[in-house]
Amino acid sequence: MEKILDIAEAIGHEKGLQPEKVMEALKTAFVQTAKRVIGQNFAFEAHVDEDTKNLKIIQTITVVADNDEKLQDEETAPAYISLTEAKEYDDQVEIGDQLQIDHDLEDYGRTAASQLHREIEYHIQRLVEDEIYSKYKSKVGTLVSGRVTRVDAQNNTYIEVDEIRAVLPMKSRIKGEIFEVGDHIKAVVRRVNMDKENGMQIELSRTSPKFLEALLELEVPEIAEGSVIIEKSARIPGERAKIALLSTHPQVDAVGATVGVKGVRINAVSQELIGENIDCIEYTTIPELFVSRTMSPAIISHVEIVKNEEGENEKAIITLPADQKSKAIGKSGINIRLASMLTGLQIELVENDTVTTNEDGTVEEKKESVDALEALFN
Repeated sequence: MEKILDIAEAIGHEKGLQPEKVMEALKTAFVQTAKRVIGQNFAFEAHVDEDTKNLKIIQTITVVADNDEKLQDEETAPAYISLTEAKEYDDQVEIGDQLQIDHDLEDYGRTAASQLHREIEYHIQRLVEDEIYSKYKSKVGTLVSGRVTRVDAQNNTYIEVDEIRAVLPMKSRIKGEIFEVGDHIKAVVRRVNMDKENGMQIELSRTSPKFLEALLELEVPEIAEGSVIIEKSARIPGERAKIALLSTHPQVDAVGATVGVKGVRINAVSQELIGENIDCIEYTTIPELFVSRTMSPAIISHVEIVKNEEGENEKAIITLPADQKSKAIGKSGINIRLASMLTGLQIELVENDTVTTNEDGTVEEKKESVDALEALFN
């Protein structure tokens, strides 16, 4: 083919591919066409002449002895030639030398042209898919947006994101969400698969904690620039979430920056999550203090961390007043579940005695001592 380098460059420009990769795909297409048209068992190579920009198909044949067993094997025979036969082409040839025969696919008529067209189309399409696969594989956990193109009978939502179509399964939608064709929605890339039968499949999610983190990064400049870090996050989609924040700058309040003036930043994120309540917590490496903060809005008295045999933190035993237990548990257990998810610990609640009865029968509340508070925060 004449000026194959120009063709590779043109295809690369049109498809957004590197010309070098396009060239390799074209070489593969030519070799596969030669195998189909000339012979499957022949050894072919594709070479490009840098000066003429033309591509040549070369068949390589190895010279062997006249009695070599390879000449008798139907599968390997086409790649070899006997010494006697080879001398008819070159009387200086020796055993082990390789003869090269040029082939022009144009000599094989329409069959070769049609086969070459299919091979080029196939290999360029595979190259495009590989590039897109690599691109979106690196985007797992990041935010994308697109337009809804279809909603099937199982309520799976198909979204057009740039040059590809992704799917948002029903299980990855926030409870109560309804999408229609034409809606523009945001989601995070949850999974990217390459299937031989169905091609590339991209799955999105709006229920993943990563979606909450991506929205916060979009809404809060301090998170985007790195002065505030989201250490951990946990959410029960559509209901409530907890995020642990850490400031890397002494003059930046992690929680205050994330919430924003009058809650404008956190409310914007909550609105995108269909009214999901978001608790912002200041992260600390002190496990007892971190656990106590995750139990907010409950006020607790004491935290004891229990380690397993490997010395890893396994369970947190929380002592708290009886009137704080319902707050600690939360509606349908949501607060304690989120605290457990955020800390990665099993949480056990233990009530302490908060009231005593006087001699006259009146009830007197016990005040938490300064020692108890010091034990909590130290």
